[in-house]
Amino acid sequence: MTPVGQGGSRRSPATTDATRDPEDWVLALSMDGPDHHHALRRLHGLLLRAARHQVGRMGTLLHGAGPDLADELTHQAADEAMVALLAKLHTFQGRSRFTTWAYKFGILQAATEVRSHAWRSRQVVLDDSHYAVDLGPSVEEYAETADLARAVRRAIDQALTPHQRRIMLALLVDAVPIDVLAERLGTNRNALYKTLHDARVRVRADLTDAGYLRAATGNGNQHG
Repeated sequence: MTPVGQGGSRRSPATTDATRDPEDWVLALSMDGPDHHHALRRLHGLLLRAARHQVGRMGTLLHGAGPDLADELTHQAADEAMVALLAKLHTFQGRSRFTTWAYKFGILQAATEVRSHAWRSRQVVLDDSHYAVDLGPSVEEYAETADLARAVRRAIDQALTPHQRRIMLALLVDAVPIDVLAERLGTNRNALYKTLHDARVRVRADLTDAGYLRAATGNGNQHG
């Protein structure tokens, strides 16, 4: 009689080879032994496919770079995504297929790698003197929100320190990848995240005091 695997699916002996995905990814990746190593190989292959797909989609940002660079970014993204996924393995709740959940790690990391590479040859100008607050694509929408736009700009100009303002504009307006900005400034991601969080809190507080936002309720903590 052919054995019945988990979930009631029948397995033949051939399904035990290296082409079969683990029936329980979390268990296989959490244990030692042959099943663990097999799961790692299968997972890395999945992440490579995800990363290759995303690198291909964002190829225009690489300005005509050859296949060698695309392949390098793909493998780098897959490796980094593997590390990130394994660190968060305990958070998988089974609300979707594991492979669907894992695929997103490859997509997001590949996007990060491409954007970071695209910025490596670009100058990061921390200029807080010229920027625009765009709150609507149409004239009508802009007219409705022009007062709020002015309030946001005033909050950015007056409520933030020069350092907070430059970091906020670089990350949120100029879309400089945080890893690139950290490298150029000789700091780290956590420090930049902290600066950005503090800047958001200050802007929110300023807009709240001016009556544009409702005051925080509950325990009184504000989140930027």
